[in-house]
Amino acid sequence: MSLQRVGSLETFVNVPTEGRRSRRGSVSSVAASERARKLTFNPLPESWNPVFDDEEEDHLAQSRGAFEVPQWKRILQVVVMVVFCLFAAGIVFGYAALKPVLKKEGAYQDICHGEDTCVEIHLNLMFTVAAVATNVAALPVGAILDHYGPRVCGIIGAVFLSIGALLMSFAKSLPFDALLFGYLFLALGGPFTYISSFQLSNAFPRHSGLILALLTGAFDASSALFLVYRIIYGKTGGSFGHHKFFLAYLVVPAVILIFQLTLLPKQSYKTVGEMIEEIEAPVFADPSIAVDVANADDQVDEQTALLREEQREHHESVVHDIEELLGSSKADKDEQAQREEARNERSGVWGVMHNHTAWEQIRSPWFVLICLFTVVQMTRINYFVATIRPQYEAIFGDTAKAIEINNFFDLALPLGGIISIPFIGVILDHTSTIAVLATLVTVATTIGVLGVLPFTWAAYANIVLFVLYRPFYYTAVSDYSAKVFGFRTFGKVYGTIICLSGLLNFSQSALDYLFHRTFRGDPVPVNLLLLTLGLVIGICLVGYVGLKSRRLTKKREAAGYVSGHGEY
Repeated sequence: MSLQRVGSLETFVNVPTEGRRSRRGSVSSVAASERARKLTFNPLPESWNPVFDDEEEDHLAQSRGAFEVPQWKRILQVVVMVVFCLFAAGIVFGYAALKPVLKKEGAYQDICHGEDTCVEIHLNLMFTVAAVATNVAALPVGAILDHYGPRVCGIIGAVFLSIGALLMSFAKSLPFDALLFGYLFLALGGPFTYISSFQLSNAFPRHSGLILALLTGAFDASSALFLVYRIIYGKTGGSFGHHKFFLAYLVVPAVILIFQLTLLPKQSYKTVGEMIEEIEAPVFADPSIAVDVANADDQVDEQTALLREEQREHHESVVHDIEELLGSSKADKDEQAQREEARNERSGVWGVMHNHTAWEQIRSPWFVLICLFTVVQMTRINYFVATIRPQYEAIFGDTAKAIEINNFFDLALPLGGIISIPFIGVILDHTSTIAVLATLVTVATTIGVLGVLPFTWAAYANIVLFVLYRPFYYTAVSDYSAKVFGFRTFGKVYGTIICLSGLLNFSQSALDYLFHRTFRGDPVPVNLLLLTLGLVIGICLVGYVGLKSRRLTKKREAAGYVSGHGEY
């Protein structure tokens, strides 16, 4: 699953506001800095469920301010969700550790009759389907989260995890490919658990970055679950088989379900922007009370006066609680806005497509090139995870060395994600987008070259670069989408990129056939093919973005300001 870089659920933007009307119907003044629309995780178009003003008010009423929940409870909610993500969010990406166990347990032997290549292809298809489902699931997860809240998402995730564990456990006795469907349901349960946890960053707005880092780190570390199981399997001499393991794993969705119904929030926490809107809302929200307030004070009866005073006191109490939660003065907010604007300007491409519709954005080279690059890189990443051991068995002609490298990879994969998290945000916030893209292409090419060299040092260097590159790549793509396309269409545009990339990951089955059948177990031709495709598309992407970035910078310098409007 891709790692979404959601440093905050909203940001400060500099976009033209000509003719724009506020949510309450009044024309907004053109300000230097205004809050953007809340980032939604729903990639479906708004026409799928049109939102009118009264419905938007209902949505805001369904969300809840963090100040309304005791601090101890919010802390416990964050801790619990980090643990759940650790045991459920991305466990299917520990496939490389689980695969040897399934082979020893006789997976697909009834179909393949002892042919190892046949077993490899079937197991890799199982992982491919799971990887595709994880990415495509962003479509329904985002829609359900936005419309029904995190509790419903969490319950659905627990149900999927339960079904997956049961199918994996009883796969041998079921009359269909239960391993494939079981792994598919485990994959679907992950994003329902992980994506629905993002809203907890609003439980502590001052520490939202830390909370998102913990959740992302838990997602990366979750791939180590099958590594731990493989070690236990080896220590018990194979007596703790996958049947017993997945039965024991049923404890995880059961605990998730219990906590979803008791401790965890039913509604998402309000974002900073929604809480600030609450502060800025009129004291007298009831029109019947607010009519002619300035001119009719002498005609107000005692009951109306009491209602006014009660509303005023409630509003002041809410304002105090929100300010205490945010813990920032006006000077701090101004400084934050300035830092945000400096970051946007530094990127070199920020705002270039913000004022275009989602369809115009999707038809532009900005989208087409990053989408093609994502397709190739996501395919390379998942293909490597699925075939690392047979690749190095073929390259070195030594099974023992391939197992040793595979074991190192199983440990490095979760650690790489955790170690890289603190540095990714710093790099993306302090470097231009063109520099980030150039780094992605350079590192991807280096990994491709190291992956075909028959040297031990090259194999280990390849793995180290790979486990650091994987989270950086996914995060950079979401960062690019936010900066180029904006938050207004983020769900639709980024969701489309990930969904298309996920669907095209089915090409892994064709690559598997080329590797095992056409090239007779030689991984080099397939790796060179992926390397060449990635390099050609990467050069086109970097060249296009670099050219447009220079033109945009010159245009802005000529205009004497940084604008969110651009052309393609």
